[in-house]
Amino acid sequence: MKKQSSNPYNHILYWIIVVLVLTLVFGRSWGNNTAAFFFISMLLPIVLGASYFFNYFLVPRYLLKKKYVRFALYSLYTAVVSLYFVMIVLMFSFIYIGNFNFNNLGPNASDTILLAVIFYLLVFIGVFLLMVRQIMENRLVIQELLADKNKMEKPFLEIMSNRKIAKIQYSDIVYIESLSDYIRVNTIKDQIVSKEKISNLASRLPDIFIRIHRSFIINKEKIKNISYDEVMVEDVYLTIGRSYRKAVKEALKSN
Repeated sequence: MKKQSSNPYNHILYWIIVVLVLTLVFGRSWGNNTAAFFFISMLLPIVLGASYFFNYFLVPRYLLKKKYVRFALYSLYTAVVSLYFVMIVLMFSFIYIGNFNFNNLGPNASDTILLAVIFYLLVFIGVFLLMVRQIMENRLVIQELLADKNKMEKPFLEIMSNRKIAKIQYSDIVYIESLSDYIRVNTIKDQIVSKEKISNLASRLPDIFIRIHRSFIINKEKIKNISYDEVMVEDVYLTIGRSYRKAVKEALKSN
């Protein structure tokens, strides 16, 4: 089981929207969209740094571990340092964009309180969205763990074979082979054939099994040796499918 990875396109889209909205807001106030765009572009790295530092370092390292004093202290430090950089951006804008005249920047640019409010509002909106996504991913991980636990509570596989229900202990299964519309379960002692598709069976198996090929599912506990494109289970060599190599490598690395 693998945790879902963060989709970078969602982050990129969010910050593009932020830049566009703020460019329109400040540009309308200043009467100069180009100057507003450059101003927001200079401010954006600070917003990005504060947002991701807060969400990916402070929250998991201190808040989630209930180290509330350190979390509050380091959050305050982050706010002070980031606000300091905001002032530097403001000074730079005053010199190079405003030509030493705040009137050229518009009334909003000279209001440092408004700048700070907008800055931290962006930070906390970004943090909130990232935390919501993490909570949703954690719930999916928990659901998968519970599903695997439920599968393991029944330590055997039930399949129809010769019009009877066959119960096969997971620990006895070496590998499962697809034969078109049939599957063959190869155990330590014998082989059991059932009219079922391997893709349907894969969803019913616990985490000790991994699909290495469109035609093979193996028991990870039976692996004797593994190479780039082959795996040995007990005394049988099976091919690792090209499209499955990355997933197999990651699954066995974490095993």
